[in-house]
Amino acid sequence: MIAADNLLGLVRNTAPFLFDRAWGQHEFLDILRGPMPQEGDTLGYFALCVAAHHSTVATFVPTDVDAKIRGLLWRETRDREVLRAMADLALRAMHWDLSFVSRRCVNLGLGNVSGHDGERMSIIAGAHGRFLEIADTEYAEKMAVTLEEELQREIDTFARAKDPFTVLKLAASIAHNLGDLNQGISFWRKGEITAASRARFLRLGHEDAGRFAKPMRLYRSILSPEGHRNYPLRGVKGLRQAPELLYPQPPLVEDWGATMATTPLLSFDDRRDLVDALVEGCRKLPGQQGYYRALAGMMNADPSQFERLIDGLPGTSRKEIRSGDFRKLLSVPRASWEASLAKRVRALQ
Repeated sequence: MIAADNLLGLVRNTAPFLFDRAWGQHEFLDILRGPMPQEGDTLGYFALCVAAHHSTVATFVPTDVDAKIRGLLWRETRDREVLRAMADLALRAMHWDLSFVSRRCVNLGLGNVSGHDGERMSIIAGAHGRFLEIADTEYAEKMAVTLEEELQREIDTFARAKDPFTVLKLAASIAHNLGDLNQGISFWRKGEITAASRARFLRLGHEDAGRFAKPMRLYRSILSPEGHRNYPLRGVKGLRQAPELLYPQPPLVEDWGATMATTPLLSFDDRRDLVDALVEGCRKLPGQQGYYRALAGMMNADPSQFERLIDGLPGTSRKEIRSGDFRKLLSVPRASWEASLAKRVRALQ
C-alpha cells in the first residue's frame, strides 16, 4: 500500500501545475489538498487514490493505483455503508472536470469521451462485482446501469463522428476503455454470482460483431502500435510543467510537436531531451507513427533550431535521426500523410 503522503508526492511530481494555480472548486483537487487519510480509513484512502488517478492518468507518469481502485480496496471491508460511500464517490468522479488534466477528449454533444472514461468504468466495475458478492442488489444494479449508460454514450458519440480524424480519436479511446473495463472485471470473484454480469460486460472489445466492431477494427488496423503509456517521454521532466504540454491522442500530434518547438515553457535542453526521447520511441515502438509526426512538427516549426537540437543528441540518436530512412519519414508532408490516413480510416468504416 502506498502511503498517503507518498502518493500525494507522486501527483506533485508529475502534475505540479495542479498545486500552483487557481483552478476553481473541484472535488478531486479538494481531496488532494485536504487532510490526508489516517490508517484504517478505507473510504478516505480510496478517495485519495481516485483523485490521484484522475489527476495523473493522462500525464506522462501516472500514479500506479489502478489495482487498488479497481479491486483491492473494494475487498478491504464488508461494511455496506462504507462501500456505498465509495461507490457514490466513484459515481461523482464520472463527472469530474478533464479540462486541465487531459488533452485527449472528444465532445460531440454527449459529453467528453476520452481514456478517462475507461479508468472510471473499471472502478465502477470493481464496485459492481463487490456489491454482487455481498448481495447488495440495489447498488449492484446501480453500478450495472452506470456501465451500460456509459458504454452506450461512447458508441453514440462514435456514431455522430464524421471527420475521419475525430473517428480515429474516438476509436482509440473506446478501445482503451473496453480494455480497462475488462481489467475491472478481472477482480470479480468467479462463480454463479457474477456469471450474468461477465456475459454482459466482459470482452466487448474482443468480438468481431456487435456495436463496438467499427471502433475496434480501426484500433486494430491503425492504432494498436501507438499505445497510450508513452514510456519514452517519462524522463522529459520539462513536459510536466503545464497542462498545455500534455500529450494528445496519437498519431495526430504534429501540432503538439510544433508547440513543443516554440513554447517558452521549454528550454533548449528540454527540447533536446524531448527529441532524444521521441527518437528512442521510434526505435522501440515499431509501427507507430505519432512520434515521427511529433518530430516532423518540431522540425517544420523551427528548422534551424531542429538541426541544433540534433547536434546536441547522444551519438546513437543523432546517427539514427540523420539516417536516410528516418529523414525520409520526417519529410513526408503533413497534407499527404493526413490524406493517406483519412483514406485508411474511411476504408475501414
